[in-house]
Amino acid sequence: MQGNNSTNITEAEDQNSVVFPNKLYSQKSNASDEDKLAFVVQVLQEAAALFEEDHSSASWEESTAENFLNLLNKQADELSSCIGSQKKKNTKLHMYFKRLSVQVLKKMGHSAEAWELIRTETELHLMRVHQLASSVSSSD
Repeated sequence: MQGNNSTNITEAEDQNSVVFPNKLYSQKSNASDEDKLAFVVQVLQEAAALFEEDHSSASWEESTAENFLNLLNKQADELSSCIGSQKKKNTKLHMYFKRLSVQVLKKMGHSAEAWELIRTETELHLMRVHQLASSVSSSD
């Protein structure tokens, strides 16, 4: 819903590409349920941290961004309650999100094009964490 398809991001993608961490998701697909949830929580927290940066040039409304940020934080908080103890953060995942912040957002001046790249990348993460969380067995 936040996307603006009129933005030409092909050139920006080439200059500021950060490789999606497919390997991390593959590794977590074979992890324990608790480790899967801890990974999902970290992805949500890392994505939320990105959206806390200056998004004034983004193509979406401020209220939409705030609602999205609130939703990410609420999901992360609620899933955290399902994890027994504080899990160690995945350093590779953290560094990936740090590269998104530095190599895409900051390098491109938090422009609308940079935010479109971040929006697209975040959408991919949300689809992947949904798959990962769906694979957690429920205990009724």
